[in-house]
Amino acid sequence: MALQRPNEIKALCCDFGKPEFSGIVYHANYLRYMERGRTNHLRLMGAEQQALFDQVETEGAGFAFVVRSMRLDFLKPARMDDVLDVVTWPVAVKGASIMLAQEVRRAEEVLVKAEVRVAFISGGRAQPIPKSIRTLMRADLIS
Repeated sequence: MALQRPNEIKALCCDFGKPEFSGIVYHANYLRYMERGRTNHLRLMGAEQQALFDQVETEGAGFAFVVRSMRLDFLKPARMDDVLDVVTWPVAVKGASIMLAQEVRRAEEVLVKAEVRVAFISGGRAQPIPKSIRTLMRADLIS
């Protein structure tokens, strides 16, 4: 499990994006927070992303992880000026996709839970996740 601070420097403050007039964070903003959390997940695991991407690029033309499906459970609202953390961890790996669990938290309080299935795309098609990425994500340890 890795804690992501989506703005890379400090915890995310809920003035990012536009909250509803009620002062409650708009639901779509959580998708942005979690996207940043997934992006930072590799970095926080100690990966030098550019070196990883260069290595994979030599194995195949162009690659990306794309969201295939997402299930969200909004438990409690965040409010303007709340300090949030995003926690991301791998749950399952199946060839060309990986299931990630994510939580958006205010301190220890879980506000949003998500299950995110991302597919590895290379050359415009789903491809098996390369060994270098599986190793980095410790995906080979996940059943």
